Amino acid sequence: MFHLYTDSQGLLIAQGGAFRRPATALTVDAVFMSDDPVALVRSAWDTGKAAAAPSALRAPIGTQEVWAAGVTYLRSRTARMEESKDAGGGTFYDKVYHAPRPELFFKATPPRVSAPGAAVRIRGDSKWNVPEPELTLALNKNGRLFGYTIGNDMSSRDIEGENPLYLPQAKVYHGSAALGPCIYVTDQPLSPQTTIAIEIRRGGAAVFGGTIEISQIKRTFAELAEFLFRDNHFPQGAFLMTGTGIVPGDDFTLHSGDEIRITIGPIGTLVNPVA
Repeated sequence: MFHLYTDSQGLLIAQGGAFRRPATALTVDAVFMSDDPVALVRSAWDTGKAAAAPSALRAPIGTQEVWAAGVTYLRSRTARMEESKDAGGGTFYDKVYHAPRPELFFKATPPRVSAPGAAVRIRGDSKWNVPEPELTLALNKNGRLFGYTIGNDMSSRDIEGENPLYLPQAKVYHGSAALGPCIYVTDQPLSPQTTIAIEIRRGGAAVFGGTIEISQIKRTFAELAEFLFRDNHFPQGAFLMTGTGIVPGDDFTLHSGDEIRITIGPIGTLVNPVA
């Protein structure tokens, strides 16, 4: 098990509190394009050179697309039904929660992804905005799950709630996603008791917080990955956010200057201010 970080000097591999730089050039794309990314990272660790911990992180992404799954937790289903009830969307969010086919949608290109510590954005034409903390799958070119990172799926709930066909505008814009702080590379499944936690701070004080175990997700990661790669092609691999089970109440919206902190134990904490 390794933690794969990206900084101004390239890739940095961590294990047991120690850090190493690969002895030969290694890129995020090379990891995702490998038939066996875990073995590749292990080899890079074994031959790497000792290094200091990174000071300024970049998002752990190369040329991968970022996709997302929706309505995978019961709380998300309920929230989406509530926000779209005036537009008549309540019924089909309930249907997709129970349907064999999951909801999958495109989320971000690499330039739209914010790094750890960099700002995520709320839309200027939206009045109801929330972060969605999500365990995010790292899938190689063959759709093989080899690691995990933390994703923040920024969402404009009023735009999506007005009409479900507005989903791309509510979800896809500059600064609408963040990934990090690293990719947790492992060939072992995460424990179902793995917890996703979020805290939103405003003026130095917590204004929202919540936790959920990944055991509460309705669909398996293998199922989500298979549907994403079905009749699709990702030669550089892909990231797949797996949905959220933590949704602030209808009376909450993000403000510019807020700080979002998302923690998933084996991976770390992703921190982003709001712009």
